[in-house]
Amino acid sequence: MKQMPAGEFKAKCLAIMDRVSKTGEPIVITKHGKPVAQLGPVPAERVDPFGVLKGSVIWEGDIISPIDVEWEAMK
Repeated sequence: MKQMPAGEFKAKCLAIMDRVSKTGEPIVITKHGKPVAQLGPVPAERVDPFGVLKGSVIWEGDIISPIDVEWEAMK
């Protein structure tokens, strides 16, 4: 795990945050050579597979029962 002094982190904070987000590698921030904080990526939000498609199905009525219309092919 990479370590970085607090002063350097302060100067390059936004670029370091972008790098951690892109690579997923955490960085330990030190003060006087001692670790004081760790910057790491936020874990991806889990999506529960149950209910994902809720509300996306359209009910078109009974599509299995026969209809009352006589088809030309049935003659």
